[in-house]
Amino acid sequence: IEGLPIMDPRSESTEEKRNIYSEIFFQKRGRRGFNAYESKKVLRDRNYFGCMMVECGDADCMISGLAKNYPDTIRPALQTIGTEEGVKKIAGMYLMLTKKGPLFLADTTVNFNPTATELADITLMVAKEVRQFNITPRIAMLSYSNFGSSDSPEARLVAEARSLVKQKNPSLIVDGEMQASVAFNNELMKENYPFSELVDKNVNTLIFPNLASGNIAYNLLKELDTADAIGPILLGLKKPVHILQLGSSVRSILNMALIAVVDAQTKSKASITDIVQKSRWWKRFRKKEHEL
Repeated sequence: IEGLPIMDPRSESTEEKRNIYSEIFFQKRGRRGFNAYESKKVLRDRNYFGCMMVECGDADCMISGLAKNYPDTIRPALQTIGTEEGVKKIAGMYLMLTKKGPLFLADTTVNFNPTATELADITLMVAKEVRQFNITPRIAMLSYSNFGSSDSPEARLVAEARSLVKQKNPSLIVDGEMQASVAFNNELMKENYPFSELVDKNVNTLIFPNLASGNIAYNLLKELDTADAIGPILLGLKKPVHILQLGSSVRSILNMALIAVVDAQTKSKASITDIVQKSRWWKRFRKKEHEL
């Protein structure tokens, strides 16, 4: 890491940059609860400072959360960067590396009890992200009910969300509401629900009806050593900001850094080759290569 700049948002050396960021932040949030003094004060926080670096193009992406709770990392990103066009609420997704292949879980981080419309939007965001991994999403929307076996509000909500997803993206392979046992048992699905879009297809994406079920599921998989967890991957932000679990290992931090870099490349409108070749570290690398 020799030669990499290390910036302390509280130091005198970053005062000029901090003042610039605070002015931009105040323009964004001046009518939304922040006065001029608070805008300067909040930029001493590393999460706000880091998000403003991403927003202003001084950094390509940010990962944080090693010693912070999720809200303390997500809130600055929403207040400084904001969401992608058309996105009303962001979501969190985990990538679980299982023996049978990658499995994507959402929402595991952000939305406590999403409405049918919100759950549909989460599903579409997840599908978009899964495709970034060059994987065709095959999505099961989970519940304790199978295709109307329960007429409870909770079950109907998932069924309605699936209907909304199909209206917006008819070609997406998605079905529900269904139990997890049905989603992963093709024989059971074929015998009892032959009409399902997921018959003879291996499910690789799970959408949970609420935050509690999704969070419990990914923690069980992780702690029972049935899968390696990468995430949470934030979905719906305009620019790449991702969060770590409290006390993440070096391996987890590396995995999230890779996710953030890929996200930055995907969201960048400029040529990645041009960006790399214009960067200072690339020029230093080329210079040393010539010297050798």
